Amino acid sequence: MQDYDEATAFLGEWGHHQITIFFLLSIGIIPNGYVGLSMVFLADTPQHHCRLSNSSNMTFEETSFTNLSLLLPMVDEQVYSKCTRFKTQLQDGLNDTTPETEGCVDGWVYSKDRYISTIVSEWDLVCENNWKGPFTMSVIFLGMTSGAFVSGHISDRYGRKVVLFGAMIIQTALSFVQVISWSWEVFCILCFFIGFGDISNYVAAFVLGTELLGKAERTAYSTLGVCMFYAVGYIILPVFAYYIRNWRMLLLALTIPEVLYIPFWWLIPESPRWLIAQGQVTEAEKIVQGFAKKNGITHVGVVFQQVDTKEYTLLSSTARQKHPHNFLDLVRTSNIRNITILSFLVWMITSIGYFVLTLGTPNMHGDPYLNCFISAISEIVAYSAAWCMVKHAPRRLATATMLILGGVILLFIQFIPPSVHILTTVLVMIGKAGITISFAIVYVFSAELYPTVVRNMGIGICSMASRVGSIISPYFVYLGTYNRMLPFLLMGSFILLAGSFCLLLPETRDQPLPENVLQVQPVGCSCCPIGFHHSAVSSAKTSTPEEVQVQSSSIYFMPGSQLDQVKG
Repeated sequence: MQDYDEATAFLGEWGHHQITIFFLLSIGIIPNGYVGLSMVFLADTPQHHCRLSNSSNMTFEETSFTNLSLLLPMVDEQVYSKCTRFKTQLQDGLNDTTPETEGCVDGWVYSKDRYISTIVSEWDLVCENNWKGPFTMSVIFLGMTSGAFVSGHISDRYGRKVVLFGAMIIQTALSFVQVISWSWEVFCILCFFIGFGDISNYVAAFVLGTELLGKAERTAYSTLGVCMFYAVGYIILPVFAYYIRNWRMLLLALTIPEVLYIPFWWLIPESPRWLIAQGQVTEAEKIVQGFAKKNGITHVGVVFQQVDTKEYTLLSSTARQKHPHNFLDLVRTSNIRNITILSFLVWMITSIGYFVLTLGTPNMHGDPYLNCFISAISEIVAYSAAWCMVKHAPRRLATATMLILGGVILLFIQFIPPSVHILTTVLVMIGKAGITISFAIVYVFSAELYPTVVRNMGIGICSMASRVGSIISPYFVYLGTYNRMLPFLLMGSFILLAGSFCLLLPETRDQPLPENVLQVQPVGCSCCPIGFHHSAVSSAKTSTPEEVQVQSSSIYFMPGSQLDQVKG
């Protein structure tokens, strides 16, 4: 049995092939940085008040200054009601101390100080319809949740490349249709499928890069590649939004660059790991031979040794018919079941902390564009730290440490007096940085935990857990209306719990990627690491000869004595 990384070690590190794949897949991640978060500006609510029946052509400022006596009941001396108005004009001399009011029967007038238009001002998503703005964001996350669940199965069954570019087409095409949305309902439905495509291509690109690149490049790709280019997309968002204040034009400007990814189809290959797992050894051989040619290696023998090609293909085909891989494989054995449960909880809790602190940044005091830009820049710093930690520190320890740091800081905030708001803000940003770093590391950690035959499904389930967390996160923010410290107290406690879960997961740094379910490592105490060899042997003892043969069929053949050289 031959390890893929050992078989392709002759390609070297950071050759022309690796650099090309690294940047092509990373550049494809940029739109993911602004697709979901763009709702911060597309669905923002500008200042507004009722339109007066005799001022249909007046702007927000004109009605505010020329018709003060006709404006709505005052909440205080300077802020006017946004959803009701007096039925009778006050200058008529009424002595009624409590004039009768009514809703905004003539519509609303919106301030254009910040935006020319948003979906809120275009479709009047205010007052009794004010729930529709936040719900639109939730629909995107619901689409992402569905995409993470479905795309993983499709990718493991039909290939990473098909899902990657299919999802890009869905996301780009529907974004263009969304620009001409004629109602909020249509816009909302399109948000679901755009979210579906957004997370599908993100997960597929991450897994494809993980499988195409070697150990050294894989570490950089998981942080400096995927995460850093995601942050670049995040930076682009406030820059575009600052200069384009019309929501349709902003959405169009963000979508047009995605067309440039069409030629990538001919530049990015399918994963040889996945092809081999499907028994398509010849295709995998051609791709790796092409990698060697790009790296200037001209004399290459047969990369993937086989006992007999015909016998191998027949056996692999039979194995897939008897046991096609599906989501049940993520809980089929105790080892992979424990990893799936722990990973699901870690991803969900980390996502709650990340989105509560990230989506709230643009709503802090000050200019929203500047706040969003600073938040994006801070992620660049966090991802740079994540790359250093992934490169030099154990995965389990790095993830747990950052989560515990973030949790402790969020719990400590409740002891700071409200008057020292600057210190509170600084600590929140430090806590956010810790959670962001752990979010970056957990991607590569989880990809290394799952075997090739179900890796995309495993990452898909984890990503689905992340989206569940993102859907829950607004409710944590809502708790702040009752008690300012309650969201920090709950988030801090849950994040500490997630950090403790990480310590139970097996270490994967400098270990070969598992290829089948039998090679998945067991969970256990961090002070008692257990190797792959022990796991594989233990699993093999409890499996029938036929099951062992089926699992082996999805890997390439080498002398059996080499199995003892592989560590987990």
